[in-house]
Amino acid sequence: MTARFRKKVRRQRGSHTHGWGAKKKHRGSGSRGGAGAGGMFFQKRSYVTTYEPDRFGRKGFVSKTGANLKAVNLTQIGSFAAKNNLKEVDVAQLGYQKVLGGGHLSAPITVKAKVITESAKAKIEKAGGRAVSEKKNEGE
Repeated sequence: MTARFRKKVRRQRGSHTHGWGAKKKHRGSGSRGGAGAGGMFFQKRSYVTTYEPDRFGRKGFVSKTGANLKAVNLTQIGSFAAKNNLKEVDVAQLGYQKVLGGGHLSAPITVKAKVITESAKAKIEKAGGRAVSEKKNEGE
């Protein structure tokens, strides 16, 4: 046996509030100041400053000395050259701009790059190769 009740809307005919008190209440997300992240820059600013202080504004800095270039180590260049039997490697074709001095080279290779660090240049020349770069005297 099921209990049958009349719908709440039918019982509240004639009531302009339908049990929610004042007329302004129960108007959806508008009564809460916006749904989701709406209003974070205006009426919900105190929430942002308390719980999400990094939501707005720029973060960090961009180096003008070449520190934001995509870099590769000598070990990776050496293994790529050995695998493809190359004597000359242009790191720009591999998607890099800067050569770092991590690892060592076992064979003499000519390395071309936009930036080559001093330690990488020393290791390349120690292995009997050549380091060709656009920028001179670039530090790590």
